[in-house]
Amino acid sequence: MEVPAGLTSGKEPAAAALPGVSLPIPVQITVVSAQNLKTLKSNVLFTMVHVEYNGAVLGDSSKTAVLPDGTAEYDFITSFECSPDGPNSLDVLVQKPLLLTVLEVVPKEKKKPEKITPLGQAVVDLLPLLQGVRSLKVFAPLYAVPASPSEMLHPEATSGLEVTVSTKELLLSATQFSSGNLLSITLEAAYSVPEAFTTDAQQNYMACLQIPAAGEKELPLLFKNGILKADGEKEPLPRPKNWPLGSILAPRALNIPDSFIIGGRYEDEDGELTKSEDKEFRMQAESTKRIVWDTERRCFLDAAAVAVLQKRIAECRYWPVELCRMSMASAGKGKVTKIDKGDEDKQIAFHGVAYVNMAHLLCPGVQQIRGAFRVFNYDDSEVFEKTKIQYSIFRDLRSQLSLVKEGLGNSPVSKAAPSKAPKEEKDSSATQYSEAGTFLVMEIKLDRPLVPKRLREELIRRVKELIPPHPALPPRMEGARKVVEDYHKRVTSVALAILREYHELFGKQQADQGVMDHETLEEQKRQLNYELNTSGKYFAFKEQLKYSVVKIVREKYLKTTAFETKEQLQAFLSELYVYLVDNMHIALNKLLSGEDVSPAPPSCATRKQLWLFAREAEANKDLKLASVFYQQRIARDQRSVQSWMDYGAFCLLYEDATKAQECFQQAVCLDPQHIQSLLLCGIAAVKLQHYEEAEIFFEDACCLEPTSIIAWTLSGLFYETQNNYIQAERNFREAKKLLRAQFEEEGRILEAAEGEGKKPSSSSTDPEKIPDVSADKQAVEGVTSKEEATALQQAPEGNLQAEQVHSDFQSSTSQDGQPAASCPAPGPQPLPCTIFMKTVEFLMKVNAIRFVNKALAHELLLSLQEGPSYAYYMALAWSYMLQEDFPRCEECLSEAVRINPLNPNVWAQKGHLCYLQKDFVNAKECYERVISFVEDAEDMHFVYLRLGSIYLEEKEYGRAKNIYLLACDNSASCLTWLGVGIACYRLEEMLEAEDALSEANALNNTNAEVWGYLALICLQGGRQLEAEQCYKYTVKLGLQNEALLQEIRAAQHRFGFGDPSL
Repeated sequence: MEVPAGLTSGKEPAAAALPGVSLPIPVQITVVSAQNLKTLKSNVLFTMVHVEYNGAVLGDSSKTAVLPDGTAEYDFITSFECSPDGPNSLDVLVQKPLLLTVLEVVPKEKKKPEKITPLGQAVVDLLPLLQGVRSLKVFAPLYAVPASPSEMLHPEATSGLEVTVSTKELLLSATQFSSGNLLSITLEAAYSVPEAFTTDAQQNYMACLQIPAAGEKELPLLFKNGILKADGEKEPLPRPKNWPLGSILAPRALNIPDSFIIGGRYEDEDGELTKSEDKEFRMQAESTKRIVWDTERRCFLDAAAVAVLQKRIAECRYWPVELCRMSMASAGKGKVTKIDKGDEDKQIAFHGVAYVNMAHLLCPGVQQIRGAFRVFNYDDSEVFEKTKIQYSIFRDLRSQLSLVKEGLGNSPVSKAAPSKAPKEEKDSSATQYSEAGTFLVMEIKLDRPLVPKRLREELIRRVKELIPPHPALPPRMEGARKVVEDYHKRVTSVALAILREYHELFGKQQADQGVMDHETLEEQKRQLNYELNTSGKYFAFKEQLKYSVVKIVREKYLKTTAFETKEQLQAFLSELYVYLVDNMHIALNKLLSGEDVSPAPPSCATRKQLWLFAREAEANKDLKLASVFYQQRIARDQRSVQSWMDYGAFCLLYEDATKAQECFQQAVCLDPQHIQSLLLCGIAAVKLQHYEEAEIFFEDACCLEPTSIIAWTLSGLFYETQNNYIQAERNFREAKKLLRAQFEEEGRILEAAEGEGKKPSSSSTDPEKIPDVSADKQAVEGVTSKEEATALQQAPEGNLQAEQVHSDFQSSTSQDGQPAASCPAPGPQPLPCTIFMKTVEFLMKVNAIRFVNKALAHELLLSLQEGPSYAYYMALAWSYMLQEDFPRCEECLSEAVRINPLNPNVWAQKGHLCYLQKDFVNAKECYERVISFVEDAEDMHFVYLRLGSIYLEEKEYGRAKNIYLLACDNSASCLTWLGVGIACYRLEEMLEAEDALSEANALNNTNAEVWGYLALICLQGGRQLEAEQCYKYTVKLGLQNEALLQEIRAAQHRFGFGDPSL
């Protein structure tokens, strides 16, 4: 085999700086036997084994007869020495296998001498000897030598050699091996090569790169003998990787066992040419003229070399991989001719370089990078600017690479003093790389990541350190005062219930007619007792009082054990009876005195209704009331994760990040597996500038739910804020991979449904709504360049004060995390077309404004060609509305209307914008357009509320009543029933008005305006006592509507009652 000029085909340059042994260690090889030799050649009689390593022959076994079953017992023993200064150093063992050749021996015949022909070859990987193994026993497959009759007869040969390799002591200690790392570099192929490349046998296509070692040394890894293939079929996948052995007798023996080139999607790679517009070019290039190596080079780096490697990548992320075509000098008898020094440079042609971004290896947990890298013409200034390297391997270090001819190739190349070589002449042919669009595909793989990824257990521990579990609540110890107050409340509640029963039996008017005679009163008492006993209500009332009485016995009298005598029991019961009756009188006197208004009974609203009330208060900018509703919701069920999350999102929106963080952490305490809570803890930590904590939360979320698109995208956005663009790009790529898989799964479901003749259950699988994954131009691109990062940093963000809560997304999640029935969506929605819009949907629900703006900046960069989507403009309008930047909000909504004028949501948002700008004419027009659509908008609740308020302001009471009734039917609340009550009162429909206001009061009895209108109705009906009670609550709850207060006082003055102070 001829070799390129200036290089040899024998021993290679060193591939690693290893902590070799001080004394040579013999490596013993025992070829025990061969099996199934008859499958190689049925009539084989005698064989022998030829053993060689690293180009040196270790010996031949004796001639051995082949048994009838195809077995040959060799028991041949040979060895070589492994030493740091010899030809077989540890770095050679890492990448070069033991080569075994089985030779057929044909005995002498009459006039014919003994004939020896190669039958098959096998290789043994010696890497396990560096991995703590002292003895290695393998069955190495025998591959037939080509062009032999045996191969044609038996192409599926299953023969093999039983080989044992052993050493007396470990080549590497456990500490040395665990502190080092195994680096594997696979050069697959160069595609789209210049047209000038030909299949000339005198040309050798080579590539080389250097790996830094300890000190100032560099470890050159050379890939040679690239095969130039003409146009035709693409390279198969998967296909085996090859040993760096050059040409051997059995080509199949070049394949590294269990090591394959798998390939994959272009967009999942770590290199260049990953965009969808590059896909067609790459597919075409893979089936045209190309240079194929498919070779893997390995090297073991000790602890010092690993540290240098990590440091060098941190200093300069781009590493050069040189590519060239080198002429092979012709020589007689297979010997390499000596090349004059002045002729060396003339034999290098097409000198190019690819820049491999190695920074991915500094990301936690990353062990491998694979991708395509463009090849450029070699330019010294450009190479130095990108890689900080001032010399070329092929041009300046060729003489050092050639030292292997003299057996000195095991020393790494010094980067401090490159050999003096004549300056390379300008190679005009190299520019053809750029013109042809040449690119290399290669893989760099580590046995262990340079930066270990935190284990799930460690993340759980760190999260627990940040959020210590709260101790269990102590047993409730109630004092005597508390239980007496509770007894008063129970008595009051029962008394009011009995009063309602009395009114139902005898009417309300009788009680207001003055003092009744004794007989009438006794008759009514008898009838009431009869009704209560026969209906069972008497026993129900008694049961309501029982628990409070038991607590008085335990807490006030401290009686928890049985009485010893009946006399003691009777005495205690008498004392208890007197005490209970006295306190009953106190409670009843307080109820009937009318001098002190008792606190309103607690609201009976559900958690879902409280969430709606809170959002209404936010929309009206009554933040204090909204906070009260959120806290009430938590008080109903302190173990509700969603309640804590919603309150935290409210605090996050209104710049109370510390309280928001406390809420989110409480949610994590309740459910450490809750992904959304972990993400929100990270978001709150970013706002508080606790970046290390934020990283732990985001990483834990991704580790806990590795299929969460939102978790990976949010984590990427976070790393971008830390200027860690490589990690951000990797996280974005993982999110895109998951989204693509989701689309593909939906596509399969759609196809299956169509095949069965069924209609898909969700419109998200509608082919018109699913992006074209194969041409995913914007959905699968990340932003990592400095220019794009600058664009992202200019995205709108900061401290935002909310004008109104965006109801498009907030109304779509209930306290249980499910779509809320109160604000129905207009049917199934298609999935977001990008990871960023999918994440924006979640972020808008939780009011994470800063991250919304960052995600929208990415979305804008991805849509430069086709223009932003409707969803983008709607989300951006929401952001501007929160900042009260109404002109920009209006521009965004105008674009959204232009894109999708038939969507009711955009008109609802335009109505909200006009409403906030006090432009009620246009707001009414937009709201009326919304309710005219067949499909409802997602926030119909607020559309009804605001349109109804406009009608009330314009004194269109009939239309207001109808709108508010629609709101009640859609999602009833105190405000919707209040609107109905006001409209009916203005229409002088007093009975309907009172019923509506009673409904409002039942939902929220702390609304002062409801009590005010009830006071007006009672004044109109001449009900003095009730009018005074309603007025007391109106004043106590602090009515802010001054016009209504003046109207009540005028009515009191007109009717002459209703104000106790008069």
